[in-house]
Amino acid sequence: PQDIEFAFSEGKLFLLQTRPITAIPTEKKGEYTVWDNSNIVESYPGITTPLTFTFILKMYEQVYRQFVGLLGLSDQEINLHRGVFAQTLGLVRGRVYYNLLNWYKMLAMLPGYSINAGFMENMMGVKEQFELKDEFIMTKGKARWRIFLMVFNMLYLQSTLKGNRRRFKRHLNKTLNQYLSYDFSTKTDFEIIDLYKNFEQGLLLKWKAPLINDFFAMIWFGLLQKFTAKHFPDDPNIHNDLLCGSQDIISVEPIHRSLEISSYILDNEEIRNFFEKKTPSEIWTQLLQGKFPELYQLFHHYLADFGERCVGELKLETRSYSQEPEKFVHIIKSYVKQEVRIKQGNHIDLDLRKNAEIKLKSTLSGKIISSWWLKIVLNKARNLVSNRENLRYERTRGFGMVRKMMTSLGDYWTKQGIIEKTSDVFYLELSEIISFNSSSAAGFKELISNRKLEFEQFGIQKVPIERFFTYGNDFSDQFIYSTEKLTAIEGDLKGIGCCPGIVKKRIQVIHSPDEIESLNGDILVTSSTDPGWVTLFPTVGGIIVERGSLLSHSAIVSREMGIPCIVGVTGLLRTLNTGDEIIMDGSTGIIKKVTA
Repeated sequence: PQDIEFAFSEGKLFLLQTRPITAIPTEKKGEYTVWDNSNIVESYPGITTPLTFTFILKMYEQVYRQFVGLLGLSDQEINLHRGVFAQTLGLVRGRVYYNLLNWYKMLAMLPGYSINAGFMENMMGVKEQFELKDEFIMTKGKARWRIFLMVFNMLYLQSTLKGNRRRFKRHLNKTLNQYLSYDFSTKTDFEIIDLYKNFEQGLLLKWKAPLINDFFAMIWFGLLQKFTAKHFPDDPNIHNDLLCGSQDIISVEPIHRSLEISSYILDNEEIRNFFEKKTPSEIWTQLLQGKFPELYQLFHHYLADFGERCVGELKLETRSYSQEPEKFVHIIKSYVKQEVRIKQGNHIDLDLRKNAEIKLKSTLSGKIISSWWLKIVLNKARNLVSNRENLRYERTRGFGMVRKMMTSLGDYWTKQGIIEKTSDVFYLELSEIISFNSSSAAGFKELISNRKLEFEQFGIQKVPIERFFTYGNDFSDQFIYSTEKLTAIEGDLKGIGCCPGIVKKRIQVIHSPDEIESLNGDILVTSSTDPGWVTLFPTVGGIIVERGSLLSHSAIVSREMGIPCIVGVTGLLRTLNTGDEIIMDGSTGIIKKVTA
């Protein structure tokens, strides 16, 4: 905000004087809310279009209504608080944020709020508590009854989770195979919209198994952390070491398969020369035409299995590797250039796990009850955390099919002259698409044009900080750029150690994996990552992420690959720059800048 004196002369505007307004009265109208994107930025980095946001807002509302119902809340009570479920997210200057107030309200509907809130903070990487209104505070009698219902339901859900996961995957595969058989290019707009509605009702709103798994992963991981903190106060990272080496996390599979393709090319001189001389587009075109059929099969199988695993994979506007295989060819080409191969005998993750287990056995020797309880907690945490990551990929596959339908709809409307180009469809809201008719179509071009202009402005504006507060719906600059929620940086940087290892190297600050082909062993420093970043992981010496939590993607995958990793580092990008040399400790989460 500025005080400005200005004048016009011959039609030109002149600014004569300007100074900041330093005393702006803040009207505290509306409920106090904290907005945070520490964790969700992994899934929705950068600007997110209206279609993606309104789509995920509906998904969050529906699945969490289902979830609290599974834990014993009645339909009447869920409907009483429908506004809470409908507003778990916000779109702030084009960026997705959690509405933390409503997340805590959802938890407060369940008994054991203070415990659940702590576990949720771990999962989401946030540190904000709320004093909730009386309507969310239970009487003792109601709390006792709710505890009885929830414990009963939780025991049932825990005992049936394995079967529910299996049935969910079977249903998901059946539904996706059915939709993969459709040629959407032959469908009309109304046919595509009807197919989407059926897909939503038949699959997207039946997401109970992943939700239940996430909930129990949050609880058992929290219990493991509490147990190890009590018995191993001098080893703050031992619970992470115990989760290394699971060997069953699907997010690591794309890396292994990518390295297999790279190794295959490097071992064949003719193919290697071909890759080094041709562009990604030329390579893919010639592979499609029958050149190097064995190599083509490696690419084909990868794209069939992991074609939707890319940067921004949950954003419908993203062009996936399935849609543009040349993007994946570009990654493999960079691996070949850097001679990145499968590393034989690399068992860092297994060594971390084994050493942690030896320490456990030694410390808990003779403590029968503690050893028994730890065995239960550890087995549950390992299973649930692995499945949490694996089920996230099933979400990616489901969202990929929605992307395919919406892109086909955009193609059809472009041919009909309803919109200017295919990508314009992503600037409509889901409700506008579902309720589409000939009269609403007449205003689409103008509506899209206005929104595109608005979102272009979001792209050039200063990015809102990761955590800020508002009163009501006042999202003016004084709030979204407020540093009140930012912690001052003094001394060494401190984050959450996710995978141990002490590394002394220079850093590279990367905002997108598209910026660079290889880190050449440097430490990767970034704001946030999503599964699309894993293609860079084989070339890094360490990973430091400003956002994220112990259960975030980068934390889980780094543990599995044995790469020293720290997440949740307050002020990371405000403090470090490319070229700085640092010492990072993946156990303690401490980062020291090396002075020249």
